[in-house]
Amino acid sequence: MSVGAERFAGLHVLADDDPRWKHDPVAQARAACAGGAAVVQLRAKSATDRQALEWAHAIRTLTRDAGAAFVVNDRFDLALLADADAVHLGQDDVPPARLPEDVRKRLAIGRSTHTLEQVHAAADEPVTYLAFGPVFGTASKVSPYDARGLDALAEACRAATPRPLVAIGGIDLDGARRVGAAGARGAAVISAVLGADDPVEATRALARALAAGCGEAGT
Repeated sequence: MSVGAERFAGLHVLADDDPRWKHDPVAQARAACAGGAAVVQLRAKSATDRQALEWAHAIRTLTRDAGAAFVVNDRFDLALLADADAVHLGQDDVPPARLPEDVRKRLAIGRSTHTLEQVHAAADEPVTYLAFGPVFGTASKVSPYDARGLDALAEACRAATPRPLVAIGGIDLDGARRVGAAGARGAAVISAVLGADDPVEATRALARALAAGCGEAGT
């Protein structure tokens, strides 16, 4: 049974298999959970399916013990096999409405958006939460879209209501506060945690900054 939308508010840390990071996705997820991340998303772009599923099972255990939600990027089949809470789908992935009904009953669905048109289109899709970005410039993942900025983020948040919207793209400590103040219910980070000297403390500080920004916005 898929979990409710409120589980996807808060700080999302992406556990990423890019070789530039010092630690593998399981170690990244362990640090994120120790730092109080609300959501951990496995983003395995280079690994074999077997390796990705092994990581997914391990991260599922970590997130369950920590009370965090677990999301698998792109792959609803791996999400089902690992008993994840959700699958996160990009604009080039299988459209949410094309997923079998029994899959949609078992998994919450996150949807990446990059323009207001895509946000409005997602309002007609069977999705649980939206991500929007890149809000700021980012080098963590390749995107054909320029930085959207805080004004566009605020408009996207209003358009996404009542679904929670998660800001993504170049979010650092100050950025986490600013996206929360702009109306985002969540913030997704990669390098701000995975590239930090102390990823546990980085997660903790980012979560606090986001909560402070959400408090400014009254969300």
